[in-house]
Amino acid sequence: MSELLKITGLHVSAEDKEILHGADLSINAGETHVIMGPNGAGKSTLGSAIMGSPEYTVTGGSIVFDGADITGETPDKRAARGIFLSFQNPVEIPGITLSSFLRSAYEQVTGQRVKLFEFKKLLKASMEVLQMDAAYADRELNVGFSGGEKKKAEILQLLVLRPKLAILDETDSGLDVDAVKTVSAGIRAYREQTGGSLLVITHNTKILEALTVDRTHIIADGRIAAEGGAELIAEVTANGFENFVSGSAL
Repeated sequence: MSELLKITGLHVSAEDKEILHGADLSINAGETHVIMGPNGAGKSTLGSAIMGSPEYTVTGGSIVFDGADITGETPDKRAARGIFLSFQNPVEIPGITLSSFLRSAYEQVTGQRVKLFEFKKLLKASMEVLQMDAAYADRELNVGFSGGEKKKAEILQLLVLRPKLAILDETDSGLDVDAVKTVSAGIRAYREQTGGSLLVITHNTKILEALTVDRTHIIADGRIAAEGGAELIAEVTANGFENFVSGSAL
């Protein structure tokens, strides 16, 4: 498989405080990777840095995506290349319907105009995967949505935009068992429909049960402290992160 994402020696800071201290990560096309680690370790920072969030500053290292160095690119350009980031706490956007937002995002990412009929067909099929009421398409984006509904709307974006790499940052946070199953079904549908790569940042292994994990990475103290296969998830579930934070797994 060809290499899709290559991160080398990445140093990332926020408000003059360095959070990542030389992270390395490689993801091949079609692979599913998992990022785990204690609170404050730098998991979300890594995801945001890959997406190019202006809240963070890359002070060293490089990010290469699909053969191009994107270290200095803006988020919109990275999205157009095929990178998607879901948020832990999706924002509300009054005055813009979910359907209008998704159609605009689809056209921006693909660089092509899409006929309304064709887009509605795509949107309907994607909403059915997530068991979302069609009425949500005409509601203002995330306004009045419950936590679970906001997370479903995030996965709906994933299904509509079909990126090459989807970074899911704590998508399962705050969801009940049924909502986790629905979101997992959406993630599985994305993999089946596109063959895209996944980088799942999570504390909860429940969402991983429906996925075949190729590689697991443990972040501790701003560094990749350990890497392995799916068996590393079971180790963390059984013993927590203490061994990695103490450095015994380095």
